[in-house]
Amino acid sequence: MYFEPNEVQQAILDAVAALLEQYAGPARAIELAAKQEYDFALDAALEEAGFTDVALGEESGPLEAALISEAVARAAGVVSSGAAALVATGLLGRKVPGPVALAMRGQSGPVRYAAHARTLLLADGDVARVVPLEPGDVERVPSGYGYPMGRIAPGAFASGEQLEPGSAARLLDWWRLALACETLGTMQACLDVTVRYLSARRQFGRAIGSFQAVQHRLAECAVQVEGTRWLVREAAWHGAPAERAATVAAYAADAAAQLFRETHQLSGAIGFTREHDLHAWSMRLQPLRLELDGVAAQRRALALERWGTAR
Repeated sequence: MYFEPNEVQQAILDAVAALLEQYAGPARAIELAAKQEYDFALDAALEEAGFTDVALGEESGPLEAALISEAVARAAGVVSSGAAALVATGLLGRKVPGPVALAMRGQSGPVRYAAHARTLLLADGDVARVVPLEPGDVERVPSGYGYPMGRIAPGAFASGEQLEPGSAARLLDWWRLALACETLGTMQACLDVTVRYLSARRQFGRAIGSFQAVQHRLAECAVQVEGTRWLVREAAWHGAPAERAATVAAYAADAAAQLFRETHQLSGAIGFTREHDLHAWSMRLQPLRLELDGVAAQRRALALERWGTAR
């Protein structure tokens, strides 16, 4: 990809932006979070518009799917866009019934979207499984992090379609890329809303954002976001090869911790309240950066791919 989108990519971005303006946004995300619900209306709109299978198109592929996933996260969409549009299509070469949840065998913590999912993509040892789900298969778990969560019972999903040996590794590659896409869009939104606040909020007769110390911190955040953006696009363009996927997942998880800390500090006390929109994105950075066992696990995966050892 060049530094600017081509005609096809720009058309996709314009179309998804128009759809997200109608169906998504912080107010919608806050409303759904209060009910612990999934946004089936947005999911259906993305499906109808063909955005969930853009990775399988003749003039589009994983890069365009990554752009869509980033845009959905930036608009605070409460849908499993990354899992459906990137992981499922990348791993299987086809669509699966959504919503889509991602998990590893033996995972004890809550899984994003699991309570509402119709398909679970499961890393089970050396193989991946495609497990159909029915309502009630997964226990709902209350969450204050902007995503509806569910807990999968240990050993409950040994059924489903089993893929070939080694497929679990490819599932993890695509999962890392999708996770980085969502983290990127979420970080960008955190930075955007913080910049708007600092441009409007005044102290000592000046906008807070005009102070050099504040600008330095914003610049560091912008560097983290841009670094993640181009690592995501490179990995997506190449089809999520293991080393690139681990690299961007590690970088994004580390950047997410910095963006969470800085945007909250720079927005002051209001950033920690529910009256300010920042929390609609910033609270999501916590589960995103910890998914797949967090930055340390992504760095170990990168070391294994690059040098054959994590020590």
